[in-house]
Order: sequence, then C-alpha cells, then structure tokens
Amino acid sequence: MMKSISSLLALILLSAISLQAEHPNVIVIMTDDQGYGDISAHGNPYIETPNIDALRSESVRLENFHVAPMCTPTRSQFLTGLDAVVNGAVNVSSGKTLIDPELNTLADAFQAGGYRTGLFGKWHLGDTFPYRPQDRGFQRTLWFPSSHINSVPDVWNNDYFDDTYRNDGALQAYKGYCTDVFFEEAMKWIGSRDEEPFFLFLPTNAPHWPLWVPEENRLRVEKRSQEQGLKVEGMNPKKVEDLIKFLGMIENIDDNLGRLESFLAKNGLKENTILVYLTDNGSTYGHSYFPANMRGKKTERWDGGHRVPCFIRYPEGGLEDGKPVEGATQVQDLPVTLLSLAGVSGLSNTHGIDLAPVLRGEDEIDENRSFVINYSRMPHGQTYPFPNSPSLVTKEGAIVVQGDWRYFGTGELYDLSSDPLQEHDIASDSPEKAKELEEKLTAWWSRSADKANQVYPVTIGSPQEPEVLLTACEWVDVFIDQQLQVRRGDLKNSWWELDVAEPGVYSFELRRWPRESGLALSDTAPEEPIANGNELREGRSIVITNAAVAFDGEYRMVKLKPDQKSVVFEQKLGTGPVRFQTWFGSSRVEMPLGAYYVYVERKDSK
Repeated sequence: MMKSISSLLALILLSAISLQAEHPNVIVIMTDDQGYGDISAHGNPYIETPNIDALRSESVRLENFHVAPMCTPTRSQFLTGLDAVVNGAVNVSSGKTLIDPELNTLADAFQAGGYRTGLFGKWHLGDTFPYRPQDRGFQRTLWFPSSHINSVPDVWNNDYFDDTYRNDGALQAYKGYCTDVFFEEAMKWIGSRDEEPFFLFLPTNAPHWPLWVPEENRLRVEKRSQEQGLKVEGMNPKKVEDLIKFLGMIENIDDNLGRLESFLAKNGLKENTILVYLTDNGSTYGHSYFPANMRGKKTERWDGGHRVPCFIRYPEGGLEDGKPVEGATQVQDLPVTLLSLAGVSGLSNTHGIDLAPVLRGEDEIDENRSFVINYSRMPHGQTYPFPNSPSLVTKEGAIVVQGDWRYFGTGELYDLSSDPLQEHDIASDSPEKAKELEEKLTAWWSRSADKANQVYPVTIGSPQEPEVLLTACEWVDVFIDQQLQVRRGDLKNSWWELDVAEPGVYSFELRRWPRESGLALSDTAPEEPIANGNELREGRSIVITNAAVAFDGEYRMVKLKPDQKSVVFEQKLGTGPVRFQTWFGSSRVEMPLGAYYVYVERKDSK
C-alpha cells in the first residue's frame, strides 16, 4: 500500500514538474495613470526609470499600442479580451464598473489550464459578489475596492502607508507603502509553491491620485528637478509640487520592478517567465510637462489618452530583445496572446488577435487592421442622472484606429504619420478614407449598441457574501468615488440596480459616514494628519433630520434623532431585480443627498 502511495505521489510530482516546464509563468504589471512619456527611455529628462528601461531593452515593444482612456474599461478588456462596451465595465464609477458575470476571464482560463492565479493591487471591476477578483478566477487576492486607495468603499482614512486591504476576503492591516506591499506579497506568493506555473496580475494603484509618495522617492525627484530647473508652462508651484510627487511614485514602481527582477533571477524564474509591463491609460501629467509628441491626456480621445507603453519579455519563447512592433495593437490582444504563448486553451470569444507569431518575428500586423476605442465618460458636476448624460456610451464618442489613421465618431480624421499632434482634421481632404473608417465604425456600433449601456446589478442576499456594502460608486450615472467627496458632502444622488439572490426580509442600514469612522449622520469629519506630512481635510457637516428609501418606487420616510449614526429600514423582497434609492435631508422637499453607504443583510439568513 505504501509503495502504491509513493508511486502515486511521484507521478503527481513528475506531472507538476512537466507542467511547469511546458508552460511558462506569466506576470502582468499594469500601472495606473502612467503615460507613454513617463519613462526615461522614452526621452523624459525629469524621471529615472532604469529598471523599466532595462525591461524595455529586453522586450518586444508594441509601439502603437492602445488601451481605453480610463482605468476600468482597460482592465475589463484585458481580463475578457472583449471591448468594454460589450463586457459591461465601461466607466470608473457611475454604476458601470462591473463585468458581465456570465463571462469567463483570463484568470479563469489560466486556472483551468493548471495555473495558480493571483492578484495583488488594484482591481476596480466590482467590490461585491460575483464581481470580486476571487469570483473571477483569482485564487489568491490582495486588493482594495474601487478606483484608488482612499476611495469611497475603501477602509476609512487609508492613506497608502500601513493600510488595511482585502486579503482573500478578510480585512488585514499591512505595514509599509502600498506599492512595496503589493510587490512584496506577490513575491511571497510566487515563492510559496513551485510545482505549478503561475499567472500573476500585479496592477499598482500608483501613480494614481492622491499623490502620496515615500519621502525618499519624492526627495530624489525634487533634487533632480532643482538641478535641471524643472519649469512647467502653465503650472503654478503647487502643480509642480504635485508633478514631483507623481514622478516619485513612478520611480518607486521602478524600484519595486528592480526587486522583482532580482527575485526572478535569484530563483531561476526569469527565463521561463513571460513578463508584461503596460499602463492602463494615458498620463495625468504628461500633456503639461512631457507630452512625448502626442496630444491629450487621460479621459481624452487624442492619442495621449490611450496610446501607452507595452513591453513583453519571454527569454525562452523566442522573442527578440528590443524589437519594436509598429503595427496597431490593443489591450484586447493580450489575453489571447498570453494564452497562446503559455500553451493554454483560450477564451471562447475575443475581440483581440493572437500576437504570438508577431512577437516571434514570424508575422507582421496587417496595415489595414482597425479597431474601435469607446468608453463611458465621467459625469462630472452631474447631481442626478439625466438624459444624454456623458456616462452614456454613444457611437459619436468613439475612435477608430487603423495604422496611423485616427477617425473620430464626430467626423474628424487625422493622419499621425504627418500630424502626430492631431492638429489638422483632414476628413474633407481624404473623403474616401473618412468614409471607409465611418463604415467600419457603423458596423462595429451595430454589433455593440445593444449592450453598450447595460447596467449590471449588485447582488444582495447571496451565501457567498451575507452582508453587502453598497456605496455611491455604484450610483447609476452619477460620479462619486472619493472619500474626499464624502468629506466635503457632495450633494448628489442616484439609485442602485440590485439583484436579490434569496427572498426574505432585508435590513438596509443607511449612513453618511462608514461604520469604522464612528461619526453620526450630521457630524463633521475632523481634519486628519496622515503619513509624510499630508492631511485629510476637515469634512462638511450637513444637518440630516430625515431619511427616506424607495424600492421600485415604493417610498418611505422617517424622522431622525440628532445624534443618530445610521437609520435602518427593513423590506421584504422576492428574488430578482430591484431598483433602490435613498435620501438624506432636512425636509421632504430638501433631500438632495443619497446615503453614501448602505449595509445590506438578509435578516433570516443568520
């Protein structure tokens, strides 16, 4: 019997070793708000990124590579291979950050192919079941909710240093700067087991605002900027100070990439690991200090908003060091390409193409290849949802990319080969090209329009998540995603689309401030000193004497006591969709504010 068990264990071990030898490891690093020009190898004189530069020199470089101009749609396209307007996650907030739960993800495919899968960092594709990373194919997860640390659903007053994150579903405090923590924990996870290949997704929140950076990195950039006389046209001293912090955050990423590279080399993992480095959208600062010969920035249709760096290194895969690929490529290409390089069965349907033959030098990108970039805009300043909101995806808001051609859905045409700054609309000079690309856009829109503005509901009452935190991030067509907005009391309101998993009586606990703050409804959040001399501003007090809710239009209101921290409504619900809205105010006619936080639980589930 013992001999049989030993033989079986040996067979399992040999199979695992064989799997690891046959299938490479995969690491994808995606930084947040770092543009094409925010790298020293791309000519930027104000930043030093030696480790990113070294990776670039060892990689195939996709020089005409495009993402969405905002973070959520790029992430959804990377994980599904489908255009954001089809997969559901088209905006950074406004109830439109959720991937269709019926879709498989890249992590699902790798896990099915025998890989262990892990995510460390920014997710931004849903904070509740079934949209969390652990619900979408990732076996090991360390992450924070929504768009950035210190977002509305994040742990109150997290400040990038010594924060509390979601560790496989449970909150856990960690020591250190956020980027350092995510890289360190990712390396621990890599080293925890060696019998299986791994797929690691390492999306940093840096250098996304708020601009909180280790002092060492800030001082390094500040010293260099003083020596070089950093002066940015149109920037006041405060903006220059912010730029220095932004660059310091990127240099911290570079430091961590160097640590990861040393770890891979030391553990014999470099040669058989596919390492991809890209960013999620254009720069938030590049347009004002180093535009890299592009027009535009994050959220915009110009190339500066969506053309970003992408480096792919795989020493054992026959990829040529430092090879530039000039043909038009997009983030939807990466899932099918990575699965192809790894020898794993792919996703069932994608809008990308397999770039593996191109990366190996066996093929080239078709010069006539075209694809469409479209996404939902942030409804800044919008207090309530209204018709024709910027958050509604339209055909006119799209860009068609074909080689050096850029066609806007509003009718403009640009040829970047002669006009890289996109200053001259030549639609009237090149009517045939404009017509060709308009026809491509029309055909694409006819295939996509039905799903482009679908809102996926937040599930309540599931056994996988007995208590759900609803936040204003999922208010439909209204932008609230920052704790700063909660502190200052932005007077906005909308509704949540919910899906009730199990029938029963539900408790809805409405709050202006999250539980962990300890604040009453009408309290002022105090000014909070945080790391490195930063501070969180004092919050605004709003007199709240009434609260109301509506379930599919059924409206109820109650009066409140002055010191209440929350108010609870109970509602009997059947399974299926429910539209839910809340109000806070001082009278029935003056209730402009919705509850930023609602804790929902099925009472008879306990």
